Amino acid sequence: MGYITRETAYFDAPGPQNTDDCIKLCVSRAEEEKINTIVLASSSGATALSFRKAVKGTRIRLVVVTHVIGFSEPGVWEFSEAAQASLLADGHTIVTGTHALSGLERALSRSARVGGGSRTEAIAEALRRVVAVGLKVAVECVLIAADQGAIGINDEVIAVGGTATGADCAAVIRPAHTASFFDLQVREMIAMPRNR
Repeated sequence: MGYITRETAYFDAPGPQNTDDCIKLCVSRAEEEKINTIVLASSSGATALSFRKAVKGTRIRLVVVTHVIGFSEPGVWEFSEAAQASLLADGHTIVTGTHALSGLERALSRSARVGGGSRTEAIAEALRRVVAVGLKVAVECVLIAADQGAIGINDEVIAVGGTATGADCAAVIRPAHTASFFDLQVREMIAMPRNR
């Protein structure tokens, strides 16, 4: 039986202080494994711009997944228009889609009339608690990007998420569409917080 070995970085704690190291690890792994796409979460555009700078001059394409319009305030998109212009000018992709692991389910679970958790939110909570908040974010971004047609489902991508802001978790993932969630595979961990 064959096997491969890969290094995984374990950050002391979650948070945005890990972003620069996470970026270096992701770009290095993408180049090492000839992965062409990094899918990453960015709500304001700051993390996306940091990744943009790191991949400049490489063959790596960014697929930036943003919060939905109205996430923090009705009718408002949190993403910076300047960041959007810079990323698009470099040929990167920006995707804004409904959160695959909450969306409509959250409206039901928060409702006083319906109440209670949903199976979708149970999956999200399991990813958050058992592995890391950033892995839940990374997996969700891959689902959203695949559903929007920004990535295919046959080629591995590097997916990046964080705990609130920045980037502190990254994995090599074989994508799937939300409707085929259990076909998604987290194949390698690149980095994650050890203490959560």
